[in-house]
Amino acid sequence: MGGTFDPIHFGHLRLAEELAETLALTQVRFIPAGQPAHRIPPRASATHRLEMVRRAIAGNSRFTLDEREIHRHAPSYSVDTLISLRAELPADTPLILFMGADAFMGLASWHRWETLLSLAHLAVAWRPGFPAADIEKHCPAALSDVLIRHRCIESALLQQTPAGCVFLHPITQLDISASQIRAAARHGRSVRYLVPDPVLDYLNENCLYD
Repeated sequence: MGGTFDPIHFGHLRLAEELAETLALTQVRFIPAGQPAHRIPPRASATHRLEMVRRAIAGNSRFTLDEREIHRHAPSYSVDTLISLRAELPADTPLILFMGADAFMGLASWHRWETLLSLAHLAVAWRPGFPAADIEKHCPAALSDVLIRHRCIESALLQQTPAGCVFLHPITQLDISASQIRAAARHGRSVRYLVPDPVLDYLNENCLYD
């Protein structure tokens, strides 16, 4: 699961937990972006974002922190991360890239996006405002074709092959965003219960978004 995690919040964590449970995964890697290619630079430094993720996932034995994109001296592209993971793992290991429906709708703008399904499955979580019917009805033509050719309904199929499926799944509707949290912190409003307490403590200790 990639992202800037600026900061990581309960929306990220719940998405990862519910998809991991549904897909019976043994591990979820949180991979903070170093130099995001599709958005403005993060407000918090790489060091701070790594530490927030580390604190947020502590205590969940299935969650782990992967620092590879932070240490890459180039823009963070998911395709490059998946290629590096593939090089480390047995060829038949299933890899699943988690994303929200909003990210999937913009997938055609990603670097070498057509290569992603040769490297991994895509698990797309329905988030507030993006029901499955809207994904199918309103996605760009290129992605509509991807859904026709690659969508799978049975989650077990993602464990039987290393890559190539698109799996759509509803998750708990937590309408939380990192930009909302940053804005609240900047204006002196509470962000408690939007982020885990260890992350909240870290934000306050370091005055990250004041």
